[in-house]
Amino acid sequence: MDKKRDHSVGTEILANKERTKYVLRLYITGASPNSVRAIVNIKQICEAHIKEEYSLEIIDIYQQHTLAESEQIIALPLLIKKSPLPERRLIGDMSDTNKVLYGLGIITER
Repeated sequence: MDKKRDHSVGTEILANKERTKYVLRLYITGASPNSVRAIVNIKQICEAHIKEEYSLEIIDIYQQHTLAESEQIIALPLLIKKSPLPERRLIGDMSDTNKVLYGLGIITER
């Protein structure tokens, strides 16, 4: 196990490969204004709060409609947190940072 020790406070910091990895899928509709806003917003949120601890797949339903059908999507843009469990779904342009952080389970209170 690859760990670093912070002797000043006696805590262990896990290496990046051992931290929780957020697996996210953002379903969009082409280059619509809402889709573009959702992409920009979720990237900014992830870089600010879970940098290097996430993977983000952007899926355009116009290009990958079978994948979208398998997820039973009813509204777009839609962010699905696949991991860590439980799976969660967030609809909208991801402009409400606290709502997104709460929905992803990064914060526990809004």
